[in-house]
Amino acid sequence: MALLDERQATVPEAFAPGPPPPPQRRRKLGGLRKAAAFNLIGAALAGVSVALLLALLTGVSGALGLVLVGYVAFLLVYGVLVSISDDGPAVLDAVMTVLMASTAVLAFGALAIVIVFTVARGWAALVHTNFYTQDMSKAGPLASLKVGGMAHALLGTLWMVGIAVVLTVPIGLVAAVYLDVTRSRPARLFRTVVEAMTALPSILAGLFIYASWILTFGFERSGLAAALALSVMMLPYIIRAADLALRLVPGNLREAAAALGAPGWRGEMQVVIPTARSGLATAVILGVARAIGEASPVLLTAGYTSYVNANPLHGPMVSLPLETLKLVQADIPAYTSRAFGAATFLLVVVVVLFLVARKIGGWGPGHLSPRGHRRVQQASARDAARFAARSQAAITFGDPALGYPATGGPQSPHRRRRR
Repeated sequence: MALLDERQATVPEAFAPGPPPPPQRRRKLGGLRKAAAFNLIGAALAGVSVALLLALLTGVSGALGLVLVGYVAFLLVYGVLVSISDDGPAVLDAVMTVLMASTAVLAFGALAIVIVFTVARGWAALVHTNFYTQDMSKAGPLASLKVGGMAHALLGTLWMVGIAVVLTVPIGLVAAVYLDVTRSRPARLFRTVVEAMTALPSILAGLFIYASWILTFGFERSGLAAALALSVMMLPYIIRAADLALRLVPGNLREAAAALGAPGWRGEMQVVIPTARSGLATAVILGVARAIGEASPVLLTAGYTSYVNANPLHGPMVSLPLETLKLVQADIPAYTSRAFGAATFLLVVVVVLFLVARKIGGWGPGHLSPRGHRRVQQASARDAARFAARSQAAITFGDPALGYPATGGPQSPHRRRRR
């Protein structure tokens, strides 16, 4: 013991236990810290000062050039301020975050300006009920906004898009299922062609239908021809989006269906497709939103009319985008207001379609919708009530299948065998 005490007494001070290190403060990853806010404010003031100094010294009056110079100075000063307290990767991350945020603000600002400008110019025409119930047959250049409307364009858009949906949805879903179940070389070539067709200019779809359906086969311009042109545009989007939705289905569901002895087609129809139902609905909605705003294919294949034409097989027909284009080209104030009203209505329709697609697609493959959750809960409640009723009946009247004799009360199967 004395020797151990002597050894402990001769331990050097360098190896002696010192005070515990201070606790490390966890860095806040989300939100805006106070130091970062001060750095942003200081860098912004420095950028404005540099732009104003450049304007005073050089006499430059271009607003765009001054804004670019001030923004570059803002980024440089902000990087220097961040480097005072952080290291290199943190400085790069802060500068790139500010750059991406500025780009996003610029993009959303431009979009907001376009939306506000369109709604402001078209609101005067949208507030009148005749905008939705009348056509342009009686609305001359000097007619007020209380005469004439977009009824013929609304009906034409419904006919064209409706026929295109009927033609493309079955073909698109069947093609997507083919791409999902086949891994052959023709399937890879087909997927490449579909992805290339998603970048197809809309005017080429109209030219294809015009050259084949109208010039070669001799059919007249009509809503059906325009629907065929829109179908050529919608089909690649539906196939690609539906193929992605089917490929997102977990592979263990397919393996479970095969393990239960289900054929490939039955597993695809009863397991894979119901699981990807929300994704398939999203694909259809995105295809409709892609085609509903096109004017050039309709102009080449459906012609133009200011009257209501309810027959898509005969006579010219017009859609909302084409009517908007024609009214803007007229350069008449009343026509321009109606054109912006039609553009606003079309914008609202497209936004609603994308919101619905976002809502449906948010469930994702393999996830149930709120309605599906309620259906599963109701089925579980019915099964539980049915089992409770059968168990009560077995206890009361007896059920040998559940181990309850006719006299009531449970009885072990081993005891019955011993008896």
